[in-house]
Amino acid sequence: MAAALWTRRGRQTVTALVGGTRTSHSAVKSQYDALVIGGGHNGLVAAAYLQKGGLKTAVLERRHVLGGAAVSEEIFPGFHFSRCSYLLSLLRPHIYADLELKKHGLKVYMRDPHAFTPMLEEGLRGAPPRSLTLGSDLAMNQREIGKFSQKDAKAFPHFVAHLEKLAGAIHPLLDAPPVDIAGVTTGSLRKRLTAAKTVMPLVKCGMKLGRNIPDFYEIITAPIMKILNQWFESEPLRATLATDAVIGATTSPSNPGSGYVLLHHVMGELEKEKGAWGYVEGGMGGVSKAIASSARSHGADIFTEKDVDHVLVGSDGAAKGVVLKDGTEVHSKVVLSNATPYVTFKHLAPQGSLSPEFIKAVDQIDYTSPVTKINVAVDKLPNFLASPTPDGKPGPHHQCSIHLNCESVEVLETAYKEAMNGRPSTRPMLEMTIPSVLDHTLAPPGCHVVSLFTQFTPFHIEGKEWTDQDREAYADLAFDWVEQYAPGFKRSVVGTDILTPPDLERIFGLTGGNIFHGSMSLDQLYLARPLPSLSDYRSPIKGLYLCGSGCHPGGGVMGSSGWNAALTVMADLKRS
Repeated sequence: MAAALWTRRGRQTVTALVGGTRTSHSAVKSQYDALVIGGGHNGLVAAAYLQKGGLKTAVLERRHVLGGAAVSEEIFPGFHFSRCSYLLSLLRPHIYADLELKKHGLKVYMRDPHAFTPMLEEGLRGAPPRSLTLGSDLAMNQREIGKFSQKDAKAFPHFVAHLEKLAGAIHPLLDAPPVDIAGVTTGSLRKRLTAAKTVMPLVKCGMKLGRNIPDFYEIITAPIMKILNQWFESEPLRATLATDAVIGATTSPSNPGSGYVLLHHVMGELEKEKGAWGYVEGGMGGVSKAIASSARSHGADIFTEKDVDHVLVGSDGAAKGVVLKDGTEVHSKVVLSNATPYVTFKHLAPQGSLSPEFIKAVDQIDYTSPVTKINVAVDKLPNFLASPTPDGKPGPHHQCSIHLNCESVEVLETAYKEAMNGRPSTRPMLEMTIPSVLDHTLAPPGCHVVSLFTQFTPFHIEGKEWTDQDREAYADLAFDWVEQYAPGFKRSVVGTDILTPPDLERIFGLTGGNIFHGSMSLDQLYLARPLPSLSDYRSPIKGLYLCGSGCHPGGGVMGSSGWNAALTVMADLKRS
């Protein structure tokens, strides 16, 4: 393959996939009904629903490519990456259907099996090292788990059913704003009755849970290890399941609240299959491209390379539009921000329009992130000792989320503690995916794109900024660990794109590098996401709304924040 080795350290401009950057041919108009700051998937969802609802809407994206964190970019010639977000599952089915995303080009490759955890061990009597593979085939799962514990093999189907029941009960809460506490408790009887409707999703959730309410309370508050220890005894199974409780979160399996992160990651569905995750054809930018296409089909204007400087606030204290970095004013009745709450209120909103108390509260929102994403171009498929494929042809395990350094919970705990002391983990948790195994549009023939979603790395290394040497040293460390599971991996690398938490913040606008637009901890969920005073998508500035993952129901390529925000805006405009 290539003689040259490409290395990017989160600094250079890269090329977007063809079609992902197309903007409206017309110029930005001076007046709209609604403006959306940021072309992430939630902003695009909000724009599509606002435009469908009869409001002339424009989306203003800072970067050269749409999608926010859900983007596809050609980082190296011929290699197309889901540069940040990399899997699809949580996108709400009603949004998928309403916006006719399949008609607008969204194609998803289902993965089955979906999880592969190889062991670092010597195989017995010449046999390969053991591994754990999980998928939709219950009998296969039990055979795999039975290699480590027959007791766990019998318990696993009951655990999955239990988790599905708890996760399914959350769905009514995802598709509606949190309870309107102020409306229910104050004002006229008519106002209270109207606000009482917001209680219904909570009631539906409770009715779905029934006698499982105590179990639900336990899993959202407890450390995930307390739950997993009740069900299982084998270390590889517990560690594999624990990875979904810490993925993207600065927490360990023994920390309270890690159970909810697991629940958040199993409550999705794809092609009507619960808990399934898939690869989007062409990369995750395919989701954003389809949503943008749907929004445009209804008449929305969508622009890239339109960097908003600040929100315009009139003498009456209400949002009147935005001012771009080039000085252009664009007026509107309402403004929706798809940026993080921190960016929205510390950089875009005029500080004089917000109280010192409010700004202080915004400063307290937790955005810590443990993630460094490494995108890797390789000229041959990784060959794992635990499941050899010497002919270079993909095996079923290659389509999985491949969990490396995840065969024991102790390894995860140690990795977490090192980052808490200001240093990148010396044995990091690695989630590897190779989407080009199923989607051949992503890489040249015989080559592949590899995503390494790694934890735990701090925002600062012992209080200092990351240097290019630090980035390369960490990537080399990660590759050394991959090499132990799949010898020859390092020689196959022809390009790397290293995105530390500061890079994720600078490039994608993810404050702190946090992929969820804010921690998914219990103090920042539902009525308190991102703050108790902001949980209804409305800001202290009349006419300025939040529509990103920083508000309820939170992170993941879900679309619910955009949907809920759009409904809130339309209801407010109807009342006014």
